[in-house]
Amino acid sequence: MSGVSALHSEILKDRVFNDFYKIYSSKFCNVTNGIASRRWLYQSNPRLNNYIKELIGDGFMHDMTQLQKLMDYKDDKQVHEQLAKIKLANKQDFAAYIKEHTGQVIDPNSMFDVQVKRLHEYKRQHLNALHILALYNEIKHNPNHNIQPTTFIFGAKAAPGYYMAKQIIKFICSLGQMIENDPQARDILKIVYLEDYRVTLSELLMPASEVSEQISLAGTEASGTGNMKLMMNGAVTIGTLDGANVEMYERLGDDNMFLFGLRANEVEELRRSGYDPQRYANEDERLRRVLQRFNSGLADGKSYADLVSSLLYGGDQYMLIADFASYVECHDRLYDKLRDKREFARMGLVNIAESGIFAADRAVREYAQRIWKI
Repeated sequence: MSGVSALHSEILKDRVFNDFYKIYSSKFCNVTNGIASRRWLYQSNPRLNNYIKELIGDGFMHDMTQLQKLMDYKDDKQVHEQLAKIKLANKQDFAAYIKEHTGQVIDPNSMFDVQVKRLHEYKRQHLNALHILALYNEIKHNPNHNIQPTTFIFGAKAAPGYYMAKQIIKFICSLGQMIENDPQARDILKIVYLEDYRVTLSELLMPASEVSEQISLAGTEASGTGNMKLMMNGAVTIGTLDGANVEMYERLGDDNMFLFGLRANEVEELRRSGYDPQRYANEDERLRRVLQRFNSGLADGKSYADLVSSLLYGGDQYMLIADFASYVECHDRLYDKLRDKREFARMGLVNIAESGIFAADRAVREYAQRIWKI
């Protein structure tokens, strides 16, 4: 039995199939998932793929671990500048597509902060929305704010019968409309909710992405292969130690990845000791203002009191309230770092260089050697 990441394998052993593991521990192993790397680099991002070939040759096309040769250029300013130009061109392509198909105008010079994955409470798209509303409140209440112009991009599918998922989608769209109608905020913040999110649209988005949101609650195993695709295209991850984020962090460290929130063991300990989301909310003025806006409704008059109730009085199963302050603080650090385009390009280069281990080729080889014995 194999998990899709090292953490998932531990969850299977420790929780899901613990009794079976105690009897047949030899039947459990881990093979971390991989992505179709040639599709997500060669096919989706030809500008970047061709430039990598100029730098290190084309051997990586058959052996993605050769991407590590890019580390020879991690301090090369000319390479940083060229990577920044490639990223901007990809962002311009994505912005042109959005304008053509939706009429929505987005600024390619803004930061593209991306969360694309199935819509579910444990993937915590509403934590992202809480942060955006906190930024909006800051713009409205602090004339001296220094907020990085950012385009927040969401893409997801959700089951039509999943009420809370639909409420989260409605809230994100309502928030986006309120910001768009506010002259004080619309040149600083923008929300794009991608309709009919699919692979072909993802192939356009991944090369344009700069910040990868992998913010599921630690221990829920909700950060899988999307984070790998974004990493391979040079996006910088903000995330919890969940899923494949753990293995990414082992390779990237604090200099090239931004971690926040509770660790899996801390989540379990907080549950055992008695988690009280109201206490966290009472101690955080910024969070309290955000929840009040959820409750009272946005500019369209719609109230999302049910979302607030699920967080404050429904137990906050996925601990958004507990992780909120850490999430906001981590964004502040990330955006401060990424104001320097060269520094962002350097971090992007390191992410690309370390992404080869997440290619499907490696995963298939591991299956062949360790499980199929061929």
